[in-house]
Amino acid sequence: MIENRNWEAIGREIKSHIYVLGGIILFMWLLEVVDQVIFGTRLDALGVRPWSVNGLRGIVLAPFLHVGFPHLIANTIPFLVLGWLVMIKQIRDFVLVTLIVIVVSGMGIWLFGSPRSVHLGASSLIFGYFGFLLLRGYFERSPHAIFFSVIVGVLYGGLLWGVLPQANGISWQGHLFGFIGGGLAAYWMADRPGLYIADEDISTHIRFLDE
Repeated sequence: MIENRNWEAIGREIKSHIYVLGGIILFMWLLEVVDQVIFGTRLDALGVRPWSVNGLRGIVLAPFLHVGFPHLIANTIPFLVLGWLVMIKQIRDFVLVTLIVIVVSGMGIWLFGSPRSVHLGASSLIFGYFGFLLLRGYFERSPHAIFFSVIVGVLYGGLLWGVLPQANGISWQGHLFGFIGGGLAAYWMADRPGLYIADEDISTHIRFLDE
């Protein structure tokens, strides 16, 4: 009976993962279809535009917009894999990391991107998830966090080249500040060992103070 309840809980958790990740990916694809069919790619102008007041709205919109279907296809699988690895401990982690990366990467692009450029695409989130998973093992030092850091490093270590300046029209600023946002999230959210005094140590200190 206990075993059945455990499997039921795991099943519900997996369904939640599918709903959240699948919902976001479906939203991205529907948005691109609408952009291509109805707006004639004009929604692409709603990305982050550095040093433009109107371009600030792109901080929220840019991660879900793409420059055509090839761009979206290239981002879908890494978003799915890395997003799920962030989510696997708990969905709350995925939500917090996503919000932190959106803000940090968006503001980084807005402040340091080239004037009159437009930045969009889920790659900032992908690099954020990559940075979070890679650095969480270092900050947390728990076996499961280190395990995922190693796995992600082996599978996606080549992404690190994407944070370097490039002249091919790719938003390396989005990659860099997405990675930084993921690293900050890993630092803030890590369950660090040694932060709490054991109960017996606390009672010892209390007795010492009473004396």
